[in-house]
Amino acid sequence: MADKPTQQSMLQSLRNWGENSIPPTLLATLITAQHARPFQPFPMLFPPVLLLSSYLNLSNYKTDAAGITAAWSGLYAILAMRRSQGLKNKFTVRGVVRGGSLALCAVNVVGCGLAYTFGKREKEEKKTVV
Repeated sequence: MADKPTQQSMLQSLRNWGENSIPPTLLATLITAQHARPFQPFPMLFPPVLLLSSYLNLSNYKTDAAGITAAWSGLYAILAMRRSQGLKNKFTVRGVVRGGSLALCAVNVVGCGLAYTFGKREKEEKKTVV
């Protein structure tokens, strides 16, 4: 019985993470840091979408923003995991940034997925109908 409140608070904190506007902005910053120099056009398609998601979140479309963040974070993680990285390269600054971005992607997929799945749209629909 003591585990039940702990699990709910963990799920609630993950959902709160998914409803926050900072994680997609942070992930866009990390992706830009990795792929801006030398410029790689395909990975640089992700930061504008993540920044749009952050903007939608600030515009009170938290459920939709969480869905966009979860989907694009998962897609970036899948694409980034395709590149192999040697053990020696994992402990460079670039390797640490890559690891941090992949960890942030994993947390975004879980947290934003929960926020999207259990999000309430009644408030948002009433705003658009009026």
